[in-house]
Amino acid sequence: MPRDAPAPDDSAALVDGPWKHRTVSAAGTRFHVAEVGDGPLVLLLHGFPGFWWSWQAQIGALADAGYRAVAVDLRGCGASDKPPRGYDLVTAASDAAGLVRALGEPDAAVAGHGTGGLVAWTMAAYYPWSVRRLAAVSAPHPLQLRAALLGRPAQTWAARRLFGDQLPMVPERALLADGAVRVGEMLREWSAAPGWPDRETERRCKEAFRIPGVAHCTMEYHRWLFRSQVRPDGYRYRRRMRRPANVPTLQLHGDRDPFILPSTARGSGRYVDAPYRWRLVEGAGHFPHQERPEAVTNALLRWLWDTEPDA
Repeated sequence: MPRDAPAPDDSAALVDGPWKHRTVSAAGTRFHVAEVGDGPLVLLLHGFPGFWWSWQAQIGALADAGYRAVAVDLRGCGASDKPPRGYDLVTAASDAAGLVRALGEPDAAVAGHGTGGLVAWTMAAYYPWSVRRLAAVSAPHPLQLRAALLGRPAQTWAARRLFGDQLPMVPERALLADGAVRVGEMLREWSAAPGWPDRETERRCKEAFRIPGVAHCTMEYHRWLFRSQVRPDGYRYRRRMRRPANVPTLQLHGDRDPFILPSTARGSGRYVDAPYRWRLVEGAGHFPHQERPEAVTNALLRWLWDTEPDA
């Protein structure tokens, strides 16, 4: 990619495939979704630095298994709206719960990776009616993550780039420099599977990240995570999140994740008052659904099919 290439528009997120692209309005915001299949709804929430396409290996398999798979671009990402505010986990959970209703369903099985996983945990606490089952990929419970960032030096060091994201504008410029080369570097640094990311994955993630507004909006999620720690909204959030989730929960984590350590994620079951299953994905880093797609797809399908999940 030429270093002076013009920024792409939202169409960079509209990747062709067996899915249908459409725009769905919820919570006063327009969201881009990729949808395929018929049956019970499975809502897929992406993480950083990706967009809906990070679930492309799962979306078709879920449809083939009899589910309606819908992968969404979060607020501020991909081809969704990029309003100036609303990049906190409570608003993002409200967005996702509103999407469930806007899609014409009473509830959904919700799978989220990274930031999307934190949103899914928050949905279970704030909008339990909207979540039938929960799958968190590379995403500890938010209170578990907070405790590790503040009290475990190994995790603080592993996630050190999050502290640099608190500076105004500087992180966005660094991520977008030289055609968003830093995005590709992060994908490689946080992964563990040989040969991943492939060229197509790296190119698509860079292009989606270069859509105007995406870099800034993404940083705003990270800034809220830190700045809310000393604000009333953060206190209210932590108090609400102490209530255990009452939905069956699957937690998947790469056994070689260098960004969010497996030891940080393990133990999140203390915040679940329902069947809970913990599984490590062997040979995967922070992006197990992309690095080891078959393993994650099989784990998701087994979880969705299981009528009597682990106690």
